[in-house]
Amino acid sequence: MITISEYLIAGSQAGANFYLRRKLDQTLGTEIRGVVLFVHGATYGSTHTFDYAIAGYSWMDHLAQEGYDTWCLDLTGYGLADRPSAMAQPADANPPLMTTEDAIKEVSIAVDHILASTQTRHLSLIGYSWGTVICGAFAGQAPEKINRLILLGALWVMHQPETSLQPVPAYRTVSADSALTRWSIGLRPGVFENLIDSKVAQIWCQQAVEVDPDYHRDTHDYLRAPTGVAADFLHCAITGEPWYLPEQIQASTLIIVGALDYETTPGQAAVVFARLDPMLTKQMTVIADATHSILLEKRRTQLFKTCSDFLTA
Repeated sequence: MITISEYLIAGSQAGANFYLRRKLDQTLGTEIRGVVLFVHGATYGSTHTFDYAIAGYSWMDHLAQEGYDTWCLDLTGYGLADRPSAMAQPADANPPLMTTEDAIKEVSIAVDHILASTQTRHLSLIGYSWGTVICGAFAGQAPEKINRLILLGALWVMHQPETSLQPVPAYRTVSADSALTRWSIGLRPGVFENLIDSKVAQIWCQQAVEVDPDYHRDTHDYLRAPTGVAADFLHCAITGEPWYLPEQIQASTLIIVGALDYETTPGQAAVVFARLDPMLTKQMTVIADATHSILLEKRRTQLFKTCSDFLTA
């Protein structure tokens, strides 16, 4: 029997809490294979990605059933976490919310909470998209707390000096239609329908925007997402400064990416892989017929198996 525990914890934003979810198979007793924490990307919370059930189960369910003490984090402003007060104001009235530095702070608080709750010394991190930057940076800063590291869709920003510095608002908005369009970006006609049932994709996108606590079909039919990540992206693109230093990672690392991922591309993954310490135990896997949203697509079973094999190797 899988049990669910939920926590709201003070994080990096004044007066707002981030959200932690724990899933654990209570029939295992003390026979736990390890502790895992999922960290999401720039738009959707972990609860609507890693713990979104398709065909009756989510990735969190899969790992819990395999014997892992499984956790996921919604950063402040995302998913089931609180919204900072600035998100109730016009987007251009405040600076970008939830920078990578803020996110790393919340991951650090979450990791300490999890280690204390599970009475363990370290855990494994699974980061997705922007979450790979957050997890990669944290793994380099606190190597003693990390067992293994999985980077799904490893984000890397190349120097783009021609990029102009644009004002970045506190948050951006995402509609269900724009979410669906983004999912299939770069694909030839007819390919998307072979990767995922189009009805499942439409339902997921609609439910994703309904996660916004102020959602209303007629007056607020969109999701708000913090834009600290966009400000950080622009800074790295303009200056050429690395977002984080993969060279500092000491944990065994798996980088995994869909061959049809046009957001965090296999090329970006290869750059991160090359920057990892050459003496590190590391693996890079590219999965065919999969996009940036592989964890929701037909190839997700291959993703789950590859990651589980890595965690237990």
